[in-house]
Amino acid sequence: MKLAIALMIAALTLPALAAEQPDVANESTGSHIGGPSSVPGQVRSDREKKLPLFEDLFDLQAYYDFRESLKRDQGVTFGLDYNMLYQYADPSAAESSAAGGVFRLYGSWAPAGLSASHPGSLVIKLEHRHRLGTDIAPQQLAGEVGYAGLTAVTFSDAGGLLTNLYWTQHFNNNAFAYIVGQVDTTDYVALYGLVNVWTEFNNLAFTTDPTIPVPDQGLGAALRWTIKDHYYVLAGLADANGDPGKPFDGFDSFFDDREYFKHIEFGWVGSWEQRFDDNIHLSLWQVDERSRASVPDGWGTAVSFSREFGRWLPFLRVGYGDGGGAILDRSISTGFAYSPGRKTDRFALGVNRGRPNREIFGTTDDDQYTIETYYRLQVLNHLQVTPDLQLLLNPAFNPDEDRVWVFSLRARLAF
Repeated sequence: MKLAIALMIAALTLPALAAEQPDVANESTGSHIGGPSSVPGQVRSDREKKLPLFEDLFDLQAYYDFRESLKRDQGVTFGLDYNMLYQYADPSAAESSAAGGVFRLYGSWAPAGLSASHPGSLVIKLEHRHRLGTDIAPQQLAGEVGYAGLTAVTFSDAGGLLTNLYWTQHFNNNAFAYIVGQVDTTDYVALYGLVNVWTEFNNLAFTTDPTIPVPDQGLGAALRWTIKDHYYVLAGLADANGDPGKPFDGFDSFFDDREYFKHIEFGWVGSWEQRFDDNIHLSLWQVDERSRASVPDGWGTAVSFSREFGRWLPFLRVGYGDGGGAILDRSISTGFAYSPGRKTDRFALGVNRGRPNREIFGTTDDDQYTIETYYRLQVLNHLQVTPDLQLLLNPAFNPDEDRVWVFSLRARLAF
């Protein structure tokens, strides 16, 4: 049965070869399913012209030439970055400081010979997540201050991970597209323009919808149908027990356990180029019971609005969940981003009101409030530095404190 499914996937992902070389994949055309934090989206963003505060210290023209020759001759695009985050919480009854780093190597390969009418690419991303000199990683800091949530999402000490290994392809002038393989559902579920955890907000309340129990990276697939330029439908499923630290166990988990996260989204975009900034959508999800993890099944819905007005990007996001293991079961977030004259810089402010999931945390008296603001500064062409401040009001599991401040400093070095 597994062999038959694998052969069917291969038949779908390797259509008849033609003589012409496609436009090197979706990185350049923006036709991929994933959002700003996906591999194609991140590669494209990294290659955009920057307006840094200072000129580069070194001449990297030879590196740029090598990268462009790989893209032109072999259909290979790639990027690498190193991300560092330091956070300090006050007050904290336990650990107050946390620091972590993440090294990532990511890229795509568009095989020569695929027809230009249905270009596709193989996408891969490898990561190593680790602590940097503190007893805990930033992902653990929320638990130290009694906050139901995450003050940092991806900065853990999980070690080596395979977070992406999938095939993506589109057809009929981008009317249809699909993705299948080792996927990260946060790359394409409930997106908006400030979703990229590496360059935008740190707190889970703003990096995705906290009422949606998106699984860790694992086997999955999704299909997108674009209707008359402005409308789309996106649907898919993924292994609810994904584990990027053990990617080869994913086949047994996906085909034997058969516990899935399912989703469908209906949306409007102002234009394809601005589809994340000018975006209104309704997302519906359902997740099966995870028997070994003792997590009940659940369902929910989320609505998101964001629209760019010149240099301003306001947003409003509302989520509802019933079971499924998400951190919050009620959430409303609003805020804005502002890009000054040097558009690679960005100031943003977000406010969230959320109710911790009562199936996990029990009944709490008050909702939590989260406020986060940051300023992203393009210091060098390859270096961003982002000071960030979070205010956590009524942390659910810290009745002795009405408020907790979390100061963050993030740096991203990308090539």
